[in-house]
Amino acid sequence: MSRSQMKYHSKIGYTYMPSAKLRAIGSSGGYLVRTNAAGFRSDHEFVRPRRGGVFRALLFGDSQTAGDGGANSARFGDRLEKAVPGLEIYNYGLSGSGPDQQFLAYKEYADVDHDLLVIALYVENIRRVTRPIVKSRDEIGNEAYYAKPYYLLENDVLSLHNVPVPKQAWTEQTLPAAYRSQVYSYTETNFFSRADRREQGNRTLQGSLMALAPLAALRLAAKNLAMSCSRFQPLPGYGAADGPEWLLLRKILQTWISASQAPVLLVTIPHYAYIVSANDPTDCQARFKELAADSGCHLYDPLSDLWKYPAKERRGFWSDASGHLSPSGHEVLARQLAPVFEKLIRSPT
Repeated sequence: MSRSQMKYHSKIGYTYMPSAKLRAIGSSGGYLVRTNAAGFRSDHEFVRPRRGGVFRALLFGDSQTAGDGGANSARFGDRLEKAVPGLEIYNYGLSGSGPDQQFLAYKEYADVDHDLLVIALYVENIRRVTRPIVKSRDEIGNEAYYAKPYYLLENDVLSLHNVPVPKQAWTEQTLPAAYRSQVYSYTETNFFSRADRREQGNRTLQGSLMALAPLAALRLAAKNLAMSCSRFQPLPGYGAADGPEWLLLRKILQTWISASQAPVLLVTIPHYAYIVSANDPTDCQARFKELAADSGCHLYDPLSDLWKYPAKERRGFWSDASGHLSPSGHEVLARQLAPVFEKLIRSPT
C-alpha cells in the first residue's frame, strides 16, 4: 500500500484514509480498497453496540491481515465471516504495522462491544518491534524513512517512545545518524535480498538456476531449492526464550492479552520460508506455545495444517509478486480457521 493512501496518526503513525475508495496496484492488476470512517479497510462501519445473536471478533494484524494484494472480500477475515454463521469480524489490520502499533491501535479504537480479540501475528514481526524507523516509499514512489512508535523493555516494563510520532519523512541523506543502524526494511527477511557474503553466493546460485528456468514455476522451485540448501533461517530472534527480540515481543503480547476483557485468540501466520520450503519453524512455534501457556490465551498455528497440502499446492498459498498470502492462501487460512471459531462461539466462556 502507498503512503498516499494513508493518513498521519500521532499515536499509531498512520491509518488508511477514512471513508475512501482507493485503487491499489496488485500482481494481477489493480484492485479496489474500501475504508470506513475509522480509517481501516472495511465495507462496513465499526459501531459500538453488538447486534443480538451475533458473535463479534476484533481482528488485528499487519498487511497479511489487512489484505495487501487483493480486495477486501478476498481476505481471510472476510472469507471467514461469510463461512461461519453468526460471526461478525471487525478487521483492524494495518499494512506495514508491527504488534507495537497494533496494540496502540487496539487501545485507541477497540472501544466497541466484542466477544473475542484476535491477534493475527505474522511471525516476521519480531523484527519490526525492535526498530524506530521504517524504510518505505513516499507518495510519489521515492525511497523514504519514517518514524514509528516503539517500545523499549526497561526492567521488565514497557516504555513507549516516539509518541507523538514525528510526522516528517527523511531521505537517505537527511536521516539522522543516530537512526541509521535502527532502520527496518520490509524485505530484510527475503532470502535473495540479504546482503552478506553467503547470500551473495546464493544469489549467484539463483542466477545460474534462473538462466535454466525461465518459467515462473521453475524460478520459484529454484528459490526454494537455494533456501533449503543454505539452511536459511529468516527469524533467529526466536532461537532462545531469553533473547532480547523475543522478550520485547513477548512482553507486548502479554500486556495486550492481559488488557483484554474478552478472550484472546493468537493466530500465528507463518513466514513464507516455513510455508514453501523445509525451513525449521521449531523455535518459533515453541516460543508462542510458551506464551499461550503462560498468558492463558487461545493459540492457533496453521502451519501443520498447511503442510497437509501437496508441495505444489502449498507453494501457491504465497505470492512472490506481492510478498503476501495469495488469494488461495487467504482462502485456505479462512477454511482452517472456521472450525476454530465455531468451537469458540459454542464455548460457554
